[in-house]
Amino acid sequence: MMTVAGQPAAGPGAEAAPEMAAGPGRTDGIAVPAATGADAGSIAAIYAPVVADTAISFEETAPAPDEISRRMLGRPRLPWLVADDAGRVAGYAYASAHRQRPAYRWSADCSVYLDPGYRGRGLGRLLYGHLFRELRDLGYVSVFAGIALPNPASVGLHEAVGFRPVGVFSGVGYKLGSWRDVGWWQLRLTEGAAGPEEPRAWNPGPGRNVRQGQGGAPGEAGGRGQS
Repeated sequence: MMTVAGQPAAGPGAEAAPEMAAGPGRTDGIAVPAATGADAGSIAAIYAPVVADTAISFEETAPAPDEISRRMLGRPRLPWLVADDAGRVAGYAYASAHRQRPAYRWSADCSVYLDPGYRGRGLGRLLYGHLFRELRDLGYVSVFAGIALPNPASVGLHEAVGFRPVGVFSGVGYKLGSWRDVGWWQLRLTEGAAGPEEPRAWNPGPGRNVRQGQGGAPGEAGGRGQS
């Protein structure tokens, strides 16, 4: 459950993610389009070993491509993005509802996963930058990342992009023979006005809404922002 963050604007008193900058050329040529059903197989392939071999995800059965496609269109609809390297899915990031009670609807959870061959190139930050900009534009106020502990790479990534720790659920999940703690981190996208406007459903529009990569930071690892 990991996410990679962008450059949200914030009002007085709000926490904001810092500007992202990567080494020259580290993300050159990487586009960040909206994920589509055609990407579901690649996304499922990246995610499957995380489910099967690690406690990063608290899922126990890796979802098939058709389940990934279903999740992309879940309600409320939230962004799913891929890092596209000349037609190859190098990683993906997405947001999901934080909780089901209505008063939580201005908050979202986020996750990012990378193909192992693309780690350390700034793609996590690149994906998060676009994801958080989309969420802010939709009217979301906070993003949360839940990280199964220990996971120093994920913690370092999230704190580097502006997340702050807000608590730990102790022994909340059992996987691979051990009880697991989950730490929670929060990033404020905006200050959060009194009487906020309703958050809007994501609509990526026609085509794939491609944006070219403009940098990230080296050294982040793929992972989840939510177990």
